[in-house]
Amino acid sequence: MKLSQSVAYAIHAVLRLAQHGNRSPVSCKRLAEEGNMPERFLLQILRDLAKQGILQSARGGGGGFLLERRPEDITLLEVIEAIDGPLGVSLPQKANYPAGVGERLQEALARIADETRRQLERIRLSDLVVSSDSCRVSADFVA
Repeated sequence: MKLSQSVAYAIHAVLRLAQHGNRSPVSCKRLAEEGNMPERFLLQILRDLAKQGILQSARGGGGGFLLERRPEDITLLEVIEAIDGPLGVSLPQKANYPAGVGERLQEALARIADETRRQLERIRLSDLVVSSDSCRVSADFVA
């Protein structure tokens, strides 16, 4: 499974917001600087996350973004699908597989996608965040 750069930025941003807590909104500029991400690109990603109910945006001088819900209530799957759409697998329609092979392959890939979705749904932002300034993945999920 290869994640897009957009998803990588989204994960980075929500993890930073989870570390920050919901004390006050964090500006896109600050998130971009801290994560070495392009600000304009990140702004669109943050807006997409807000549209999907993962982030909350606040306007004005002290505006920025906050997590909409607690880190324990946001899954890695939600973040990925908010940016790249539903996780799934499909074969090109014009693939010329021998009789029955395409259907069996599609079924096998669908089972793998379903299992991947279940695994990503188990991982919460709170599982990935530590209270220091650096983010790390819990050893429970590196296997």
